[in-house]
Amino acid sequence: MAATGERRRLPVAERRELIVAAAGHLFGEAGYDGTRLDDIAAAAGVTKPVLYRHFDSKRDLYLALLRRHRDDLPTFVGDAPAEGSLRDWLRAILDRWLEYVEAHAYAWRMLFRDSGGGPEVQAVRREVHARAREVLADVIRSVGRARIPAQEAEPLAELMSMGMASLVLWWMDNPEAPRGALIDAMARAWAGLFADPA
Repeated sequence: MAATGERRRLPVAERRELIVAAAGHLFGEAGYDGTRLDDIAAAAGVTKPVLYRHFDSKRDLYLALLRRHRDDLPTFVGDAPAEGSLRDWLRAILDRWLEYVEAHAYAWRMLFRDSGGGPEVQAVRREVHARAREVLADVIRSVGRARIPAQEAEPLAELMSMGMASLVLWWMDNPEAPRGALIDAMARAWAGLFADPA
């Protein structure tokens, strides 16, 4: 029989996720430079040697979080529906995206409010921004079709990406703002982008 208070040994993947979740929260709150591996290990409920079995350094852990966010970006966008309104499709995508933002608020703080980590981290931040722009440019090309000139897709994607990121950061500072109002505002902006010109 296990001794009272003995902790259950976690599977490797589950322990890694605990470390990643703790690190995301701390990096989001204190930034790269203000977060220590000792703090992450304590928050995850593991020893520092256990943390090192999963990640070689603080930088590796930070980069893993940024890369996870980059890889998640295409998952929000599905094909435009054959039936139903464009506004409904946009609202569904934006609702899914805000769910992700709520669960991974650290990602926006790491990307837009943290400048620490040195050149390698900055390079991966730029990769994430580029991936977001690419995903949104694909949406603009697909849905905008002949309405939006091809050469405008990437600049418009950058505009929408930065606008959405800024809105999310504002929401984090103003959590009393209704979630539905954010979805409505973004859906209105996107629907206006795809509207036929007068």
